[in-house]
Amino acid sequence: MFDQLSERLGAIFTRLTGRGKLSESDVNEALREVRIALLEADVSLGAAKAFVATVKSKALDADILESLTPAQTIVKLVHDELVALLGGAAARLQFADAPPSVILMVGLQGSGKTTQSAKLALRLKEQGRRSLLVAADVYRPAAIAQLQTLGRQIDTPVFERGTGDPVEIARAGVAEARRLGLSTVIVDTAGRLQIDDALMGELAAIKAAVAPTEILFVADAMTGQEATTVAKGFDARLGITGVILTKMDGDTRGGAALSIFEATGAPIKFVGVGEKLAALEPFHPDRLASRILGMGDVLTLIEKTQSLYSAEQTRKLEEKLTRNSFTLDDFLEQMRQVRKMGPMKDVMKMIPGLSRALPKDFDIPEKELGKVEAIICSMTRHERRRPDILNGSRRKRIAGGSGTQVSDVNRLVKNFEQMRQMMKQMGGKNARRLPRFPSGMLRP
Repeated sequence: MFDQLSERLGAIFTRLTGRGKLSESDVNEALREVRIALLEADVSLGAAKAFVATVKSKALDADILESLTPAQTIVKLVHDELVALLGGAAARLQFADAPPSVILMVGLQGSGKTTQSAKLALRLKEQGRRSLLVAADVYRPAAIAQLQTLGRQIDTPVFERGTGDPVEIARAGVAEARRLGLSTVIVDTAGRLQIDDALMGELAAIKAAVAPTEILFVADAMTGQEATTVAKGFDARLGITGVILTKMDGDTRGGAALSIFEATGAPIKFVGVGEKLAALEPFHPDRLASRILGMGDVLTLIEKTQSLYSAEQTRKLEEKLTRNSFTLDDFLEQMRQVRKMGPMKDVMKMIPGLSRALPKDFDIPEKELGKVEAIICSMTRHERRRPDILNGSRRKRIAGGSGTQVSDVNRLVKNFEQMRQMMKQMGGKNARRLPRFPSGMLRP
């Protein structure tokens, strides 16, 4: 999402680093380019000007300009201001002292409120909070049926009363949650193609009826700067407490994420990073700022890895690595697990240093991953455990069975052996910290 902005900022800071000590004109020139880069990323003019002004006032401090590493200091200033622009510290959901806590989902039609409601319910369920989904969107065709379908998928109850009064439906839904002893109510409200008095009047009435703990504005990141304008409208009438930004995995310039907090004061609390119901992540301003500046995002990478591997799986894998008993069966399982983390280019960019080191067009096509899987699956169990027995005739049979070339099989076996030796030398404790699917496995 932020590839273009990251590339522009990286080039600016590389030039600064190459100049050694900086003059005031160097700083002014660099920050002028930073402002252009922000505007090209669809950041609002007001937010871009305020951002640059703050960095400039700090960067022109005499102590910084005369320091031994002024360029690095300015990069840190930009990082810190990016974090502030994105909301500062990560914001968590607030819950009522006496359950049920009511979360009101608002936004324009098509922003993804219904899907995000289910995603949020699933996330809360994983944290041990039982929720009730309330179908208060009585205007959009099939909205109620969609919420019921999503509720069944995540085993969460859905309260609906057809196409009646949405205010009464929301009120009755809260009463039902209280009767059932559920801790959270998520109200899926109606949207419009644009903000109008009818929409806002209805939402204000629902707010008054259920006294929500959170009013979450759901915004489509693909709409760019328009998302900020709409957020300001909802905030003025309802007082939104947080934002869920959807389609953060899409091909968009990212300006909404960089502007919405500055415009409303409402922090981004979650981001949608895919179509699956589990693809909702808490928003961390500091981590996103680091990724934008090419510094990686180790914490998110670790969290993704921990979600895939239990402590027992990690212990067994460590033992295999240290004993050099890591087989192609183990590798296949590792590859399948890592693929659950998302596109490999995104995973690799979370590792500090790799973001700038990787070629701009770096990617591992899904078909290449499928090719590796097909080759391993075409081996017998004995061959996967003892790849050293793979002679010429066996490799020819495997290539034929997997629809690949013998050279592909040779490359996989060679690179697997190199990887296994490297991991043994590193030792289990070091080798287990990062995903174990090297891109070399697919390349000559």
